[in-house]
Amino acid sequence: MRTNGNPMSETFPVPDPESPLAEAVARVGDRWSFLVVDALLDGPRRFGDLQEAVVGVAPNVLSRRLKDLTAEGVIVATPYQERPPRFDYDLTAAGRDLAGALRLLAQWGAARSGEPAPYQHHLCGTALEPQWWCPTCHHPVDDPDDDLDLA
Repeated sequence: MRTNGNPMSETFPVPDPESPLAEAVARVGDRWSFLVVDALLDGPRRFGDLQEAVVGVAPNVLSRRLKDLTAEGVIVATPYQERPPRFDYDLTAAGRDLAGALRLLAQWGAARSGEPAPYQHHLCGTALEPQWWCPTCHHPVDDPDDDLDLA
């Protein structure tokens, strides 16, 4: 992390623009983009369906986010009508990979808003907790600062 000359940067350091987090935020880092991806997790939708699913988004903002997410390879737009041009929007594999990150953000948001946990165990109703683990050796990671090697 680096500072940018802002006094707040001592409290909230600015991430290195070359960092993986900065790269992810540059590609899909605004609330509307995350909400569009979330709306598409259940399957393809058309523009009007997305407008209903993403409450509060202006049509011009939604249109811009769809174009940006398509350019980033997060969604694919498949034409179903030529005049006027109309599309079905669906997630690519890269877009579906964002599901885990969105679930973590939803869990974090619920914990801070006092809302019930969005993901609960279907048998007992207990809130689920995410945990890091190594898929090669099947070892859980309790303290990411000790066990993670950030590339």
